[in-house]
Amino acid sequence: MNQDINIRVVNSTKDFKAFVKFPFDLYQDNPYWVPPLINEEIETIDPKVNPVYQNAVARFFLAYRGDVIVGRIAAMINWIEVNEVGKSKVRFGWFDVIDDLEVSKLLLEQVRLFGQEHSLKMIEGPMGFSNLDKAGMLVEGFEERNTMITLYNAPYYKNHLEALGYTMNAKWVEYEIKIDDFETSPEKVKRFSKLIMERYQLKLLQFKNKNDILPYIDQMFELLDETYNKLQTFVPIQKYQIEHYKKRYIRFIHPDFIKCIVDSKGKLIAFSITMPSFTEALKKISGKITIFNFYYLIKALRKNNRASFYLIGVHPDYQNKGITAIIFNEMQKLFNKRNINIVETNPELEENAAIQKLWKNYENRLHKSELHLLKRSKNNLC
Repeated sequence: MNQDINIRVVNSTKDFKAFVKFPFDLYQDNPYWVPPLINEEIETIDPKVNPVYQNAVARFFLAYRGDVIVGRIAAMINWIEVNEVGKSKVRFGWFDVIDDLEVSKLLLEQVRLFGQEHSLKMIEGPMGFSNLDKAGMLVEGFEERNTMITLYNAPYYKNHLEALGYTMNAKWVEYEIKIDDFETSPEKVKRFSKLIMERYQLKLLQFKNKNDILPYIDQMFELLDETYNKLQTFVPIQKYQIEHYKKRYIRFIHPDFIKCIVDSKGKLIAFSITMPSFTEALKKISGKITIFNFYYLIKALRKNNRASFYLIGVHPDYQNKGITAIIFNEMQKLFNKRNINIVETNPELEENAAIQKLWKNYENRLHKSELHLLKRSKNNLC
């Protein structure tokens, strides 16, 4: 019976902290769940901090059984997506539950009602406010740790949503790439990289410090828009979001791991952001950075045999012309220099044949996949 499950709207500071900390209890004994930074999670959902609320609204819910939290969910509407992109959609994210279908049903019902209030026609998730937030429901790779920019969930989540009428809207995959020494790395990639650089008169930029990178960040975000604006989940990135993410992530950026390619006129045509893996460090600090555990983050930056691809942007005029081979060839040199032998790709669409063709040149393993799930109504969500 469901009368012992109580859904409450999150309003107070205390409630927001409970909302963010719920997964810490849910997954406390799970060796594969990697916790986010608590303060960053709170800032992301706080209207006073996150400028996304200039063009978005959200409501947050907690499910209680007695005095015990048994689930959480966020319902969000990105008005740029609704009004400019033309998608009549309410998003759901920050979705975590115990293995009880009734809890999932009641939480997702709150999302439906929130969408109904605004006359929307479909529900999609898990996702955040924009393309720059974490997204996707894990459906393969439950014995793999999530990275700093990906989510983890238990296997039963998918069963819950399918039982409630949600269907797949998009599938994303992640690969683990083995990095050999540069001398024995694929000659095809090295030759092709050199050929493409010469054919299109391209130049690779090398950065010595963070200040060298700053003049290119706005161009990177512009390239992200141009690279991904055809994706079905794409929403244009706003100027205020760029400024917000600059401040939020610049501390994690290491200049060695940023690769930019410009054309003969100095215009940015491609970039990649890769970082040493923070997975192990985040697991150890368990959501809080203190003067005592900051050491783990520093160690991850300086001495690490794993790395993660975070973002790759390529101008449409240069897509499918081998630019990713240049990026990966340059990253390989860096990985070898830093004794990094394993790289995780960021989530990429399953049908992205071009990038997956590059991975086939290396020893690789498809080790995770995620879904975006959708529920649609012919009329409003009623």
